[in-house]
Amino acid sequence: MASIRAAFNGPYAHKEGPEYHWALYEGKVPYPRPGSCASKVNGGLYTTTKDYPDEAIHFARSHPLMYQPIKPVHKRPILVKTDGKYNLKQIAVDRVEAEDGQYDVLFIGTDNGIVLKVITIYNQETESMEEVILEELQVFKVPIPILSMEISSKRQQLYVGTESVIAQVKFHQCDMYGTACADCCLARDPYCAWDGISCSRYYPTGMQAKRRFRRQDVRHGNAAQQCFGQQFIGEVLEKTEERLIYGIEYNSTLLECTPRTLQAKVIWFVQRAHETKKEEVKTDERIIKMDLGLLFLKLHRLDAGTYFCQTVEHSIVHTVRKITLEIVEEERVDEMFNKDYEEEISHKMPCPMQSNIPQVSKPWYKEFLQLIGYSNFQRVEEYCEKVWCTDKKRKKLKMSPSKWKYASPQEKKARIRPEHYRLPRNIADS
Repeated sequence: MASIRAAFNGPYAHKEGPEYHWALYEGKVPYPRPGSCASKVNGGLYTTTKDYPDEAIHFARSHPLMYQPIKPVHKRPILVKTDGKYNLKQIAVDRVEAEDGQYDVLFIGTDNGIVLKVITIYNQETESMEEVILEELQVFKVPIPILSMEISSKRQQLYVGTESVIAQVKFHQCDMYGTACADCCLARDPYCAWDGISCSRYYPTGMQAKRRFRRQDVRHGNAAQQCFGQQFIGEVLEKTEERLIYGIEYNSTLLECTPRTLQAKVIWFVQRAHETKKEEVKTDERIIKMDLGLLFLKLHRLDAGTYFCQTVEHSIVHTVRKITLEIVEEERVDEMFNKDYEEEISHKMPCPMQSNIPQVSKPWYKEFLQLIGYSNFQRVEEYCEKVWCTDKKRKKLKMSPSKWKYASPQEKKARIRPEHYRLPRNIADS
């Protein structure tokens, strides 16, 4: 408010020169000063601006702008977005007390139903502004402009409104930052802190026993210092999720991997078969690094290998996911699926026969697994057989009514027909 008052009490701007550029007005300013309120400040001569003299009215019309701009705090924009994915529409601000000071948490609504949860950190030494996007929440399933936003600090809730829907969103979801001290500190969320056991809500005042174990560093996110002696480089952080993915040659596939925090930088490494060293994945028109993972638009045989998804944040490197990608050659797939389908149906029963008649041949999916030919064939075979048989039984029960449901064929026929030819609900109700 002090900046706003200084600007309105400062000089006016006016257009001068043949091109009418805005410049500083240094001439005489009429009395009462245009822009000031009609009050006792003006000596009680004017009770309303309608009583102002013509000189003041004409001056106000020809000098609508003040010369001094009103800049944000620290003389620079709070948030700059240049990706163009959405337009910013609404804003709500909650002031939060953290371990290292106060922070203004900005909740920004967009035109496609997304709410950004943002904090900005000013570095006084470098006079730079750091934008930290804590969360990007897809509040509504259907992209729809957010028209209103209200916060309730007491309930710790954000209320988001559109033309037809109102949603309630929590200020914080500390448990989503993981189960390690480092993950909690790297999130840099002023609402959350590591309490010695889990990432939980930070309270400025509380039990002294709890306060000793709280770890939080919003300004720097220095997890190495904060989590020294805590659950940091232990078993939780170093746990790497492992996956096995099959891709068919010349088809597309996605190796999924998303970091826990939006500030983490994701780097992909690959270890080829029969090689001991890793090399960084080079992206091009065929291999694209996306927010959800690594996308192969067209798989080649040489793409087979073990891929490591690593996150780097504040000099801490964490292998989030290890994915083994196996490539199935296109010729082998065509050869298998171009067989006689009648023979497949008549002789190859995927599920075990309940009678004592021996099975004629193996299901088609077993041939698929055999042509891949890997050491974990037995485990994958058991899994496929279980899923195949369960799915087939489920469909059979869903499509065929139970023989105990109807007393007679006539009753069965009468029951099914009205359900099959029933009118839509909106027509029937009207």
